[in-house]
Amino acid sequence: MTSRLSVRLARLLNMVPYLIANPGISAAEAAADLGVTTKQLMSDLNQLWMCGLPGYGPGDLIDLSFSEESIEVTFSAGMDRPLRLTSTEATALLVALRSIVDMPGMVDPSAAYAAIAKLEAAITGAAPAPSVLPGAEPPVEPPEVATVRAALADGRALRLVYYSASRDEVAERVVDPIRIVLVDDNSYLQAWCRQAEGVRLFRFDRIEGATELDEPAAPPRDATDRAAGLDLFQDDPSVPLARLLIRAEHAWVLDQYPMHRVRTNPDGGLEATMRFATLDWMARLLLGFGSGVTALGPPELVAAVRDRSTAALAAYAEAGLTESGI
Repeated sequence: MTSRLSVRLARLLNMVPYLIANPGISAAEAAADLGVTTKQLMSDLNQLWMCGLPGYGPGDLIDLSFSEESIEVTFSAGMDRPLRLTSTEATALLVALRSIVDMPGMVDPSAAYAAIAKLEAAITGAAPAPSVLPGAEPPVEPPEVATVRAALADGRALRLVYYSASRDEVAERVVDPIRIVLVDDNSYLQAWCRQAEGVRLFRFDRIEGATELDEPAAPPRDATDRAAGLDLFQDDPSVPLARLLIRAEHAWVLDQYPMHRVRTNPDGGLEATMRFATLDWMARLLLGFGSGVTALGPPELVAAVRDRSTAALAAYAEAGLTESGI
């Protein structure tokens, strides 16, 4: 069964108890709750007429009375309660929730902790535990994260105060939110940046402030494609490019920084490139790697690293912290 069909089947199986619990609900309200369009909902309702008990005659099939104004279930064919999770399914869901609850922006923490408590109770058979430890404050997400999630839900533009690690600066951006994504164990707001005129990813833990604007978000149509802007390390020819030599035992830096591998040398060393915005920031970064990473270019970066290294050694010597004195 394809994933699309399995999703629809799960929705159909749970739709009857949902409609029984909400008699007379309008098609628009039900579609919003179930996460589908009104057209899809009406198609599902027509499909339900074909579902029921073996025999498939009068009194066996689900019976409904529905229009866009009101939906009523007149015969449920025994499907009065939602499907229940198996212990394996509940455990998998619990693990997934715990893995994202501390990632800013992914979920509402208070709702996630409440869901975790209910799942744990369902698995153990005990009464639901409090969503937080006794005496502890309920989890509250940072205000800027809550603002971003609210603006996304409201379809509003945002003004962000954002720290760019590659540029080593804090700047304001006006963006049109698209969605929240998880990339390499970090959560990001995917949005159309009006300043850069392109799709960008804004890491939640680097958003220092957010203001919801009184204007609708209006990203270009092609910008809303799920793959748009998901490459964190897009080449920008306006930003300087560093050429680096990385020793084999420091290959891990490729996983931690926006570097592109160019080649692997016979000794196991790697040559890579990395975009950077300020010479000062890039020089400081490379000095932190010691002899593990060497700047090959551009010349001004090589000179900056050399000058900083010379100054650091001179400061150590002046303080009496030479190799023999440490």
